[in-house]
Amino acid sequence: MSAGVVPDRQHEGDPLAGFGYRQQLDRSLGRFASFAAGVSYISILTGTFQLFYFGFGAGGPAYVWSWPMVFVGQLMVALCFAELAARYPVAGSLYNWTKRLGNRTTAWMAGWMMLTASIVTLSATVLAYQITLPQLWSGFQVVGDGTGPYDYAVNAVILGSALIVFTTLVNVFGVKLMARINSTGVFIELVAAVLIIVLLAVNANRGPDVVLDTAGAGQGQDLGYLGAFLIAALASGYVMYGFDTASSLGEETVDARRTAPRAIIRAITASFVLGGLILLFGLMAAEDIRDPQLSSSTGGLQHVLLQAAGSGIGRIFLLAIVVAITVCCLAVHTATIRMMFGMARDNNLPGSSRLARVHPRFKTPVVPAVVIGLFSIGILLINIRQPQIFTVITSIAVVMIYLAYLLVTVPMLISRLRGRWPAPEESAGRAHFSLGRWGLPVNVLAVLWGAGMAINLGWPRREVYNATEPYHWYLQWGAALFIGAIALVGLAYYRLRQRHRTGVLPDHAAAVPAEA
Repeated sequence: MSAGVVPDRQHEGDPLAGFGYRQQLDRSLGRFASFAAGVSYISILTGTFQLFYFGFGAGGPAYVWSWPMVFVGQLMVALCFAELAARYPVAGSLYNWTKRLGNRTTAWMAGWMMLTASIVTLSATVLAYQITLPQLWSGFQVVGDGTGPYDYAVNAVILGSALIVFTTLVNVFGVKLMARINSTGVFIELVAAVLIIVLLAVNANRGPDVVLDTAGAGQGQDLGYLGAFLIAALASGYVMYGFDTASSLGEETVDARRTAPRAIIRAITASFVLGGLILLFGLMAAEDIRDPQLSSSTGGLQHVLLQAAGSGIGRIFLLAIVVAITVCCLAVHTATIRMMFGMARDNNLPGSSRLARVHPRFKTPVVPAVVIGLFSIGILLINIRQPQIFTVITSIAVVMIYLAYLLVTVPMLISRLRGRWPAPEESAGRAHFSLGRWGLPVNVLAVLWGAGMAINLGWPRREVYNATEPYHWYLQWGAALFIGAIALVGLAYYRLRQRHRTGVLPDHAAAVPAEA
């Protein structure tokens, strides 16, 4: 039997009937597959190796202090999500949670922001291929030799588009195939992460006090090193999210009320420990801590790994990183499909009847898989001659994710303060995961953290959104302009048109009344 996949089985009653839906997706995922979904979305090897150069370049070695800072903040959010996952294990998790915590408009905006953010995230994540594949083999630089002004960006779009085609095909053929590939990839990633930690530790050239070295960052800035650190912290903020993927697959997970909350907490905790050790020992193993390659997008942590392991073994580890990137993108695509499906099932998107259709053989929404793939490739093509494609797309995507998370944690906090959460009838959810008396302080911290990080991520810094020439105001303000436009267009569309059509599609409606 494949890792993380359990045989189909009949459950007593329909676990979705209480939410007003009929079970149509394939409920076959086990505990490891649920855990793997969250781990692969966060994807330590993808995030740390893709963004180390950015954090190091902005804040020097001391930037790694942002890693535990981001973990503590995101853990507060994850704990809130785990409590919700125990009660509402439904596809399109954030959207469905907010629908029960707040009003319909807020729920739609949460789903809309998360859906658009996830599509952009897929476009951003596939770009990680460009940072690793050409170092694995020069033949992967199919456009020029990498020195031309657009070689890097154009080649990244080509490699990224090929990966999106792959993730689309896998998702079309069903969740079991996705789970097998994803679970296998996560197993390889976890083993590789441990081996990389050992390798870097054995080849350490300095002590752990390197994390106190600011490398002169912040000199000349108004806020000094704090200003540099806030920029560098984005590298950690870009990595540690997506743990809610385990709950997005709730309708396809066996005993989801018990499995999903644990998968969320385990995914973020494992990612923090492994990622933190990789960053620490990577800094300790660098031959020259002032090497310009460490802050170069063509070098970074990959450069340190090749130095420590040598070209032969180093390439084996780079191959493991490629596997991690692949399953990360697969998980992002899978979670995005469930969000689109969850909203379409409530007739909350254009063409909902097609988007919500489940393939009778593969038991998966095929049309959303294709639509998301096409949109993601389209985003890449629009930016094909934009050398700053990496930081711009990644930053915009992550800001939107944090905003979508706030559209859950804020209504949850309001419900707590009004005494509506957890309600007395939530005993089933509490039996599996509950914050108890810690719920309110954790929720408050989750909201404060999310708001602060969203502001920090979206702040129109030239160093983030327009780091190299040509300088344009619309690039520097790209996050605010793009996210503002997405939010306003989405809100106007829903209020003027879609809200009048909202309602569970007949093909998906349960035979019993939905819970209040």
